[in-house]
Amino acid sequence: MVNMPYIFYEILDIFHKASFFALSLQAVLVILVIWLILHKNKNNEKTKNLTAQEKADLIANWNPEPLVGDTPLDHPSLSPRLVTSRVGKRITVDGWDCLNLGTHNYLGLLEDDGIQEDAIRSLKKYGVGSCGPRGFYGTTDVHLELEEKLAQFMDMEEAVVYSYGFSTIASAIPAYAKRTDICFVDEAANFAIQKGLDASRCTVIYFRHNDMKDLEEKLIEHTRQAAKNPKKAAKTRKFLIAEGIYMNTGEMCPLADLVALRKKYQLRFFLDESITFGTMGATGRGLTEHLGIDRAEIDLISATLEWAVGTIGGFCVGSSFIVDHQRLSGLGYCFSASCPPLLTRAAVSALEKFDKEPELFAEIQECSRKLQRKLEDLSVLRLRGDPISPVKHLYVREEKATKAEDALLTEIVDKCITKGLCLVKAQYLQHIEKKCPRPSIRISVNRLLTDEDMAFTFRTLESISKEVLLQ
Repeated sequence: MVNMPYIFYEILDIFHKASFFALSLQAVLVILVIWLILHKNKNNEKTKNLTAQEKADLIANWNPEPLVGDTPLDHPSLSPRLVTSRVGKRITVDGWDCLNLGTHNYLGLLEDDGIQEDAIRSLKKYGVGSCGPRGFYGTTDVHLELEEKLAQFMDMEEAVVYSYGFSTIASAIPAYAKRTDICFVDEAANFAIQKGLDASRCTVIYFRHNDMKDLEEKLIEHTRQAAKNPKKAAKTRKFLIAEGIYMNTGEMCPLADLVALRKKYQLRFFLDESITFGTMGATGRGLTEHLGIDRAEIDLISATLEWAVGTIGGFCVGSSFIVDHQRLSGLGYCFSASCPPLLTRAAVSALEKFDKEPELFAEIQECSRKLQRKLEDLSVLRLRGDPISPVKHLYVREEKATKAEDALLTEIVDKCITKGLCLVKAQYLQHIEKKCPRPSIRISVNRLLTDEDMAFTFRTLESISKEVLLQ
């Protein structure tokens, strides 16, 4: 039998020990729940009192929002291009055999027979997919081998591999930066970085593209504001985020200046080397090698495996203390199925090729310079991008309205394909991206391009751009 006096005294003891704030909060919550119940009952009573005609009128006048908004008839997704060949230096698009300058196959490894044979052997051993996240049952020995080789190749303590290039930096940023932190970011940062910042919910301060003076002014202003509340400032972590070469501009970041500012203002520095990994430096180790900067100066380096390496996925490298944190808090690592073993094996084979054939990197750099010199002579299109960058952008020389430029560049791309040159127009989410870039044609350089290929590219672009823009 329940001892009622005992329970009564226990309840009194709880009230006696509880703080005034806790009791007040509980009282407010109880009142709110009661009010909601009574309010709901009143609404139900109003509904019950409606006549049959009133109900019919309500139903007739109800206009639900569409599940899918209106889609423009000229939306590119409504008229996709059909590829009917393997992707390589040449590609068949809508039945046209084209020289391919539209995909990020910088080193031409998609056509490497040795890598393909390694992937096929892995397919026979493991099957197609791992069918699970890394932390559960998605880790195979080949994933661990790739992480070990990446850490060795980049001369860093630890590496962590993601199954999708986009999710790499988009997961790494919120794994460290939180709501109370602040990130200083170049305004030309790619969409994956922007999504990572959104997920972190931190305060974001964008500085003008590659403008170190503007960045330092913003750092000075933040330092001045932080001095007013040192207690809060002590809990706020500061991050600096940049790309080795920016996908949206093809331009190299001033890495030495960024490192100097990182030291001066005590920032944590994340560098996305998706374009520069496998293309820059004497041995393909990226912008740090190209500029002779110690990688220990950068807290976290990330890159995709989907461009120079020619497979799927991405990775982060850094100290063990930093990288291991992602195995528990990197959402793309924890909750996504791991990269298929055959594609992971292809990445391992590509890294082995990097070590055996370092001339690959000199070749892609020379091709990038040669094509730069060719495209700089275009009369009605303007080139943007670093000479050594494998990614370049072409813009209408005489600036027009965004929609007009977009339509003109689309027409140029369409006509180039019919002439045997595959190009792509850079695609952006106009109303979602921060500081959406100007419309452009994005050029991706391939190591296998010959002088004749580059001459053909120039002739085709020059003739068609004149035809479209000067008509």
